[in-house]
Amino acid sequence: MAISDAQKNAVEDTLRRSLRNKFQNYNPEPAAMPFHTRLLGKDRLALYSFIHSLSTNFGTTIFEPVAIALAANQFKSAKSQVISGIYIAEPAQIAIQQIIDGLTTAETAPDKISEIQQIRSACLGNPTRRKVKPTRVDIWLEGHDGSLYLFDIKTAKPNAGSFKEFKRTLLEWTAAILTEDPTINVHTLIAIPYNPYAPQPYNRWTMRGMLDLSEELKVAEEFWDFLGGQGTFDDLLGCFERVGLEMRHEIDTYFSRFQL
Repeated sequence: MAISDAQKNAVEDTLRRSLRNKFQNYNPEPAAMPFHTRLLGKDRLALYSFIHSLSTNFGTTIFEPVAIALAANQFKSAKSQVISGIYIAEPAQIAIQQIIDGLTTAETAPDKISEIQQIRSACLGNPTRRKVKPTRVDIWLEGHDGSLYLFDIKTAKPNAGSFKEFKRTLLEWTAAILTEDPTINVHTLIAIPYNPYAPQPYNRWTMRGMLDLSEELKVAEEFWDFLGGQGTFDDLLGCFERVGLEMRHEIDTYFSRFQL
């Protein structure tokens, strides 16, 4: 069993609070859909709208706090929505652009270990630094050996056109960390919480030209088991199922308001 009873309780409490908060504060946008309403029913349309709204905010309201609860026993510290740094060395900015240009033109293949070394070298010798405002880190983990793991949580089917920006974000996080201390062992990754293609393997080929898949991507079990240990993903699904069954009456009562 990967997740302790205390962690299960923390995860399930997070899920209950998130759903109840959503029930209290959710206001569906007014939209007249007379044909859909008469064919499917107002309650079903309300349910669809609610699920879409909940999915949009799943990362910050559910996945992030759940990830922090799971990582508490495995890592020295675990935080969410952290600023990676406010300065990047000028030579590191140049190195990042060279890396992105090489990947964009397919002159080079993604190699995160080599890319980190390029950025690390650019941060040595107290170079001039520029103030920056990088994207906040969704999940910040510090291992007991001082290693850092910074995760950007993405939707299950990210837009292929966004991969260049994903890559830049990961490289900028790396540069911000190494500008402050070039000796830190830092890992920056994309996390995709579940595989929408299951039971088939996750479709990774669209990311292959921009991301180093072995070093910069964790999907479903890879991500959750990394946080909490082997078997965490299956235990986590059990937590979601138990809360769903426990709150079924509350959920049904909420949506009964939308009956015609």
